[in-house]
Amino acid sequence: LTGVNDKMAEYTSTPGASSLNAALMHTLQRHRDILQDYTHEFHKTKGNFLAIREREDLLGSVRKDIETYKSGSGVNNRRTELFLKEHEHLRNSDRLMDDTISIAMATKENMTSQRGFLKSIQGKVNTLANRFPAINNLIQRVNLRKRRDSLILGGVIGVCTVLLLLYAFH
Repeated sequence: LTGVNDKMAEYTSTPGASSLNAALMHTLQRHRDILQDYTHEFHKTKGNFLAIREREDLLGSVRKDIETYKSGSGVNNRRTELFLKEHEHLRNSDRLMDDTISIAMATKENMTSQRGFLKSIQGKVNTLANRFPAINNLIQRVNLRKRRDSLILGGVIGVCTVLLLLYAFH
């Protein structure tokens, strides 16, 4: 575009073009303005391009440094992976323990409510036994079996607790 503008300037300065000189000068000035706008836009784009290239070079060198660091510390990465896996196993065990404890607490609450219910029934049966002595013998047998069942249930709960504690510390 600069070459074309120079040739246009030569043509307007020739003696034969003097009759169309005003129109040619206007066209030449318009082309010079366009050239100036394009030149300005080119320098702006070139500056942006250089800034982006510098930024990419900088980030590329940082990425390269990071990759070099990662590849150079392969042993540390392996140890870190093993520690992270171990940590994940511990978290899973902790979660399982929490779940087990939640189930045990829910079972305890359920058994406590059942005990209250059974105590109220026992109170009613005792009242009946006091009214009717023949039923008292039957109630004593039921109480004997209840104590035996309580001992068995207590033993099972104790064994489960011991197994749970052994699993937790294993």
